[in-house]
Amino acid sequence: MRRCSLNVSGTSDASELTWSQTQKWLLVSVLSLQTVIGVSGNCLVLLVKAKSRGRFNNRCWISLLSLTLSDLGCSALIMPGSLLAVLTGGQRSPWCEVVSLLKFTFITSSIGSITVLSVQRLVPSAGKVVDCLVLGACLSSWATGTVFGAVPVNYSWIKYDPAEMLCAVFWESSYSDMLIYILCASSVCIFFPFVLMILCSVVAAAKRDRNKEEDLSDVAPLLVAAYTLCYTPFVLSEVILLGRLDLSPSPAWLRTVSSLMSYLDCGLNPVVYCCHQDFREAALVLLWTRTHTPTEPVLTAAHILDQQQIR
Repeated sequence: MRRCSLNVSGTSDASELTWSQTQKWLLVSVLSLQTVIGVSGNCLVLLVKAKSRGRFNNRCWISLLSLTLSDLGCSALIMPGSLLAVLTGGQRSPWCEVVSLLKFTFITSSIGSITVLSVQRLVPSAGKVVDCLVLGACLSSWATGTVFGAVPVNYSWIKYDPAEMLCAVFWESSYSDMLIYILCASSVCIFFPFVLMILCSVVAAAKRDRNKEEDLSDVAPLLVAAYTLCYTPFVLSEVILLGRLDLSPSPAWLRTVSSLMSYLDCGLNPVVYCCHQDFREAALVLLWTRTHTPTEPVLTAAHILDQQQIR
């Protein structure tokens, strides 16, 4: 088993990036907190959606389910991988390549699910045909992310990046290959979905009917805002890489921030769901009934009350 390593200057004789003890344990604390929030928050969302669907309207449940599964996958697989990488100093094959593949898949499926949700909000009604189209679009976003994530793995472009705290695409030889791959992947997986997502959000805001019954999909603008905020450092990192003909990566601090912010998005989405009053009330009811079970069955209590009234 080999340990993947990364030279931060882009050349083979550069020194590796190392964290001080203070920086290392700060990263461990942040990653641990993000992992706990991401896993618990998204598990709660799935539980509420499964157990309390009748308490709130959820016309766009397929796209929201796809987004939640993407966030949960990242929280349960990628974040712990980064946490262990910080503690052990790297990631080994084949887990190194698997992490890179999964992260790209989760990023693409996440923005794809939000885009489908934004488009679906403009559809006046739901039905089996619409649900099938939505399901197909969500599955396509997962498949697209997997395909583009598999390309670097197939060509052995994957190495461990201590700044990103996981295995990522790293370039050493061909600027043209890097340019083609990043432009294609960014255009198909990020740029066009992002533009469509923003346009649909603007149109939906302009056509908003205040008399319309509230639906959980009304949180879509907040999901768009959270995604835009959290993935801006990642986009900046890729833009800087494209501008460097010597194939040197973007600054280490920016790559670290981009990873932490992308992880933050997985924990923010459950908070965004709770901004919807009906969903928040359903979550509180579910949690309350699970932690406070009545000591006496309701029917038994009613029977005793009837007996007292007869006496």
